[in-house]
Amino acid sequence: MSFRTRLAVDAPAELVWRTMTDVTRWPEFTPTVTGVRMLDDGPLAVGCRVRIEQPAMPVLDWLVTALTPGRSFVWETVAAGVTIAAGHAVEPGGRGGAEVVLSITRSGLLAPVLALLTGARTRRYVRTEALSLKRRCEDPP
Repeated sequence: MSFRTRLAVDAPAELVWRTMTDVTRWPEFTPTVTGVRMLDDGPLAVGCRVRIEQPAMPVLDWLVTALTPGRSFVWETVAAGVTIAAGHAVEPGGRGGAEVVLSITRSGLLAPVLALLTGARTRRYVRTEALSLKRRCEDPP
C-alpha cells in the first residue's frame, strides 16, 4: 500500500533540502505536525531516531534508514504490526526550482486494514506537508 505526491517548488533545490531536513522546525509551517524531537544528537543521518507528534495520530518514533545528502531520506516506523516507510526527496526542477516527492509505503499483514482506517487522512497529510513545504520555501520567514 503506497501513496506518493510530487509538487513543483519555485525555490532552489538546496533551500528545499535544508528546509525539509530541518525536521524540528516542521511544526512552524505545517499543521499536520505538532511536535518533532530528535532522539539522538547530531544532524539527520542514517540511524538517527526522531519522535513525531501529529493530530489524530499516535506519537511515533521514526528511524532514518536511508539518506542521500542533498537529495533524499527515508525513515521508518512500526505501528500496529505495520511497517511504514516515509520517503522525502528533492529533485532539480525547471528554471532553478525543485520538485518535491513525498511518499508513504505500508507493509505487513495488517497494512491493508491500516490503509482502510487511515488512508484518506494519510493522503491528506502528505499533500498538506508538500504544500506547506512549498509555501515555506517560496516565501521564507
